[in-house]
Amino acid sequence: MVIKSVNLETVCGVTSEIPENPYYEVAFAGKSNVGKSSLINGLMNRKALARTSSQPGKTQTINFYNVNDAMYLVDLPGYGYANASVEIKAKWGKMIENYLHTSQMLKAVFLLIDIRHDPSENDELMYSWMVSQGFAPIIIATKLDKIPRTKVKQHIEAIRRGLNVEPGTIILPFSAETKQGRDEIWELIDSLVLPEEVLQEMETAKAQSGSSKTQGTSGKDGSSAVAGKDADGNNAAGNGAKGSQEAPAKKARWKSTGKPVAKKTLKQQAKKKSKNNPSGKKRK
Repeated sequence: MVIKSVNLETVCGVTSEIPENPYYEVAFAGKSNVGKSSLINGLMNRKALARTSSQPGKTQTINFYNVNDAMYLVDLPGYGYANASVEIKAKWGKMIENYLHTSQMLKAVFLLIDIRHDPSENDELMYSWMVSQGFAPIIIATKLDKIPRTKVKQHIEAIRRGLNVEPGTIILPFSAETKQGRDEIWELIDSLVLPEEVLQEMETAKAQSGSSKTQGTSGKDGSSAVAGKDADGNNAAGNGAKGSQEAPAKKARWKSTGKPVAKKTLKQQAKKKSKNNPSGKKRK
């Protein structure tokens, strides 16, 4: 998604009512020092949209960011801050639970885990609680730049084991410093919140742009070499006859994989088939 406009539209405290937003929402949850504000700033290409702090537990409200008047990015309070009182922790938990069960436009929950360490007890509790409530959290492994590239797979597997994740759970590594993983996160969000016709237009534009950039020069044997990257990010090159070029295989969108995102999503999909209106409201 190309970010044209973004603003903090609504801030909800403990006693606030969850807004009835006109667009779909994706929510971000994570431990207090996991880098959630840095992730949001990175996704939005802003330096200080979400306030970062050396003191964990800064986010004590639910913040709704309107993106392009097309969707909402929802920043949930950080959990697990050791210095917070029991009463404050209980309020944060109640706020998160209230939002997850009240929002009618929630499409997915992203759970942030620090890739450097095994999931904490609080991480395990949050993940298992979300699953028990019918959600299928998508994991973002933050602070990717803090570990050697050769150990990324090892640390991701440690997260899978530590959380005992459900089969098919997606884990996306991300670095706020290098922005690695940003495009993959946005690709997934786009597939969840944007209308099918808009996704088709984006794919067409991307294919047209890619074809003009990947046309290789002819070699001595008259063949044309086209270099790029495969689905795992490895360098790949394909050779074809001069004047012809095979179209790259399309990635299956999240919507078409059949994997659950949340119980609300499944209900909306069933309703859409009968009424062609997943939210029961007119969308702008």
